[in-house]
Amino acid sequence: MNKLDSAIKALQNGEILLLHDASGREDEVDMIIHAKLVTPQTIQKLRKQAGGLICLATDGPTAEKIGIKHMTDYMLESGEEILKQLCPAKTAYGDKPAFSLWLNHNKTFTGITDTDRALTITEFEKMISQGKHANFPKEFYSPGHVPTLIARDIKKRRGHTELSIQLTKLAGLTPAIVLCEMMGDDCKALSIDDAEKYAQENGLILLDGGAI
Repeated sequence: MNKLDSAIKALQNGEILLLHDASGREDEVDMIIHAKLVTPQTIQKLRKQAGGLICLATDGPTAEKIGIKHMTDYMLESGEEILKQLCPAKTAYGDKPAFSLWLNHNKTFTGITDTDRALTITEFEKMISQGKHANFPKEFYSPGHVPTLIARDIKKRRGHTELSIQLTKLAGLTPAIVLCEMMGDDCKALSIDDAEKYAQENGLILLDGGAI
């Protein structure tokens, strides 16, 4: 079994993977896990051992079904000049941001606790897996504490968002996956060498985006 097959199997089993996008891009490693099996303990682990922003990614068709789009589109179409001025044409790493709305599920309290974020994430996956996309505005509100990402065409953008969503497709899973950037002790992104060491010490798979 090659590393990609092992990664797909791990994703299907609800395990955390480490995903490196590419040298020359962000050159960062994210912890990723499918949204269905996220628990409060998962969020705690991402928060403590990865340390970056805990995001929920989905694909374009799903975003269209529930009626959301990229934040940059909202900003450009808002009619507010300041939002247009703040909208980046391109980021330092070369792509437009994948961010959309920040969500809380209606059953959360503040939305920020590990328990609340796990609830928001799993209920989002449950909603789309059951095909109940029309329930989105009834079950969630924004702004909240779980930033959502919308994958673009993987042929045009190969960020962690697109690579992670592509993995869900290869694994036959719903397009709902959680990502969190790994931070280093030097206050920068965790180096690929340190990520490899972490993966080995914790029995996790580190997959390079070029394999997807």
